[in-house]
Amino acid sequence: MAGGGYDKVRSQSKSAEEQYAVTTARIKQIQSQLDNSVRAGKLKGKVCIVTGVGSLKGIGRAASILFAHEGAKHLYLLDFDPTNLPDLKSTIEKKYPDVKVTTAQADAADEAAISGVCDQALREEGRLDVFFANAGIASRDPLADTSVETFMNTMRVNALSCFLAVKHGSAAMLKTNPSRGKEFSSGSIILTASTAGIRSGAGTVDYSASKAAVNSIAKTSAYQLQKTDIRINTICPGLIETGMTGATFDYARQRGSAGKIGQLNPLGRFGVPQEIANAALFLASDDSSYVNGQNLAVDGGLSASHPVVPGRWA
Repeated sequence: MAGGGYDKVRSQSKSAEEQYAVTTARIKQIQSQLDNSVRAGKLKGKVCIVTGVGSLKGIGRAASILFAHEGAKHLYLLDFDPTNLPDLKSTIEKKYPDVKVTTAQADAADEAAISGVCDQALREEGRLDVFFANAGIASRDPLADTSVETFMNTMRVNALSCFLAVKHGSAAMLKTNPSRGKEFSSGSIILTASTAGIRSGAGTVDYSASKAAVNSIAKTSAYQLQKTDIRINTICPGLIETGMTGATFDYARQRGSAGKIGQLNPLGRFGVPQEIANAALFLASDDSSYVNGQNLAVDGGLSASHPVVPGRWA
């Protein structure tokens, strides 16, 4: 297809340098949102579990802080690597002294650990309201070099962890406790998937397969838990600058091609963890009370279309 509306789009396009300048300014604005945001109490009184919180530039950390900002009563925060857990705990407690924070080193794909933290929430708080299963890993090997061990480990960390979150998180959310303000079963389980689980071209075979499984787990589980008021949804991030993707961003900046990062989606930029945290807050809160069994793409529009390269439509 040539000419027509695409020519107009092309004429309106910014250069890579101009777009990167706009992106940088927009990212700074997004990252400073909490500095000027009023605590609206969207998670007031809610007991939440979040896995995969250890990265200083990660989605789990950003979501944990946002959940605290919105008045979560108690946050149970888990990560396989305990290095940054004390910093996250102190950061939240210093800024939000009304929020209880419990951190633990744990493998999100270990059933005993996940069932244990759910039982702990019930024992200490009498309820569980939100489970954000965010833990995950990414792989780099092409198909020919992907071993069975790599494939199975990716499935274990990315997909099995979400299955366990749904299995044990929902069991805890089914528990009622009128003395703690929970007269009926309810809750929100949020799973971190990826645009790689929606379309090809966004990840390796094993990674993409694991995230497609996560998307399917949410849809299937929503019907397994029908009429319980327990909602299960996934978030499918696009290109987000986190600790996991840091090498890609560092490489582009070293080459002087930072302006090209994220250019294949309609917004023409990459995203940051705060933008995924905002989506997690939406799904965790009553704002999404009628959203269930959905795979929510937060990717700048990447999964909405085949990538369009200006001047390459003919």
